[in-house]
Amino acid sequence: MSTHTTVSPEESADRLAIRELIDAYAHCADRRDASGQMALFTKDTHFVVFMDSTSEQPTQELHSREDLAPVFDNLNTYDVTTHFNGQSVIAVDGPRATGETYCLAHHLFDSDGRRTLMVASIRYLDTFEKQDGAWLFAERKLMVDWTETRPSTA
Repeated sequence: MSTHTTVSPEESADRLAIRELIDAYAHCADRRDASGQMALFTKDTHFVVFMDSTSEQPTQELHSREDLAPVFDNLNTYDVTTHFNGQSVIAVDGPRATGETYCLAHHLFDSDGRRTLMVASIRYLDTFEKQDGAWLFAERKLMVDWTETRPSTA
C-alpha cells in the first residue's frame, strides 16, 4: 500500500469514479440489471472466476462484454442477493488503474422447501481502463476465499 502526502484533484476524481464503478457492479447485481452490469466493462474485457481462490486454474474465463450475460443471468437463480463491498485498494496510473476489493455476497434461496442463505467472501482483483472519460473494468478476477451455507431465519 502507498502513503499519499498529496493527492491531485484529478487523482481524487479518478479514485472516486473507480469506487463508484465498483459499487455500481454490486448494485446492478442485486437489482438484476445484467445490461447495466455489462456496460461497466470494456468490450474486450477479461472476466475470470476462481470459485476456490487457492486454485491456479480458473473455474470460468470469459473474453468479451457479451460473454458476461449468462454469468450475470445466473443471479436469477437466487430469490435475493446483497453484495456488501468493504475495503478496497486502488492504484491509479494515468488512464489505467488496478485494485483489490473485498465483498461479502449474500445469496438467499429456497432449497427443498427451506430458506437457505449462502454467504461468499469474495476478493475482486481488477484492472480498470479509462475510456472516453469513464472508468471501466478491463479485467475482473473474482476470487472466492470461502463460502458458508446455512438455514435462513429470514
